[in-house]
Amino acid sequence: MSTEFSFDLNATDGRARTGVMHTPRGDIRTPAFMPVGTAATVKAMMPESVASTGADILLGNTYHLMLRPTAERIDRLGGLHRFMNWDKPILTDSGGFQVMSLAGLRKLTEEGVTFQSHIDGSEHKLTPERSMEIQALLGSDIVMCFDECPALPADRDRIASSMEMSMRWAKRSREAFGDRPGHALFGIQQGGLEQDLRGQSAEALREIGFEGYAVGGLAVGEGQEAMFDCLDYAPEQLPVDKPRYLMGVGKPDDIVGAVKRGIDMMDCVLPSRSGRTGQVFTRKGVVNIKNARHADDPRPLDENCPCPACSNYSRAYLHHVFRSQEMISGMLLTWHNLQYYQDIMAGMRGAIAKGNFDAWEADFHADRAQGDIDPL
Repeated sequence: MSTEFSFDLNATDGRARTGVMHTPRGDIRTPAFMPVGTAATVKAMMPESVASTGADILLGNTYHLMLRPTAERIDRLGGLHRFMNWDKPILTDSGGFQVMSLAGLRKLTEEGVTFQSHIDGSEHKLTPERSMEIQALLGSDIVMCFDECPALPADRDRIASSMEMSMRWAKRSREAFGDRPGHALFGIQQGGLEQDLRGQSAEALREIGFEGYAVGGLAVGEGQEAMFDCLDYAPEQLPVDKPRYLMGVGKPDDIVGAVKRGIDMMDCVLPSRSGRTGQVFTRKGVVNIKNARHADDPRPLDENCPCPACSNYSRAYLHHVFRSQEMISGMLLTWHNLQYYQDIMAGMRGAIAKGNFDAWEADFHADRAQGDIDPL
């Protein structure tokens, strides 16, 4: 097992890529989907259950963990991996996105952001240096720079000034991160939907130098078409030999479209959040298990899925436990959704390695067009 962080790009097919990130805690196969463990848990899932779906890495949330139970407490208890019983790699976000979404509860300056906790109203300050300190205390394998992520739409001047400050914060993050063998720091490209601003951001990040690079500032209200238009150029502005991470994306077709455009890593709360609300992703589309048509249906959600929800239970049972508000409903449906997402990633990795990604993508869309879809 590697004692350093490194990335091997093993094959390309068009702009789609497959490879491996090597870390001391294990390899991460790319393209990779990271289930979100916001508060040191993927909601409704045991860690070993998440691993069984094929996940190589989880995402933890700096903002939530710094407030509760605090990074210092997690450090005293042996770090985030031991705390949550996950021995594979963990990526932590910087806290910037959550802090920026607090609107009237925060004050932004060049130094950083002062904000009030959504839990108890207590005041906190998050800077590039403090974000790096928190993520070091958590012991995360992949650390994200502290940045500002303005909501879209926004005017060009606002996007430009935000991007420029994020680049200054990226340099401070790099300096504060220090020398941490086996751990990686990723820079975050900003610039909204402006190609030239994203180019300037990418150039600034290259000059600083990072172990990986993220495309930030998307999936914030711009819509899929605009996101894909941006991804037609943004990943290509980043180094070819480093992993590329699209933050906060997304729906299954978002993920496939992002990989097609050169993205290696993604995360999203959607599969777990949807599982808790009865929304299920299948090869043929989205199923809402609460709908009455499932009440007498003896079929599995997906006869080709190996997860426990599909292997052991009928749609009728899953409909019943959801309508009865039984805890097992969220557990089983989340497990299925995470399995489905990991199966997509495995399918794309195999297709890229064989050079038939276009055929795989066509089959993916053809399956969904068959329609096993409930009205939302």
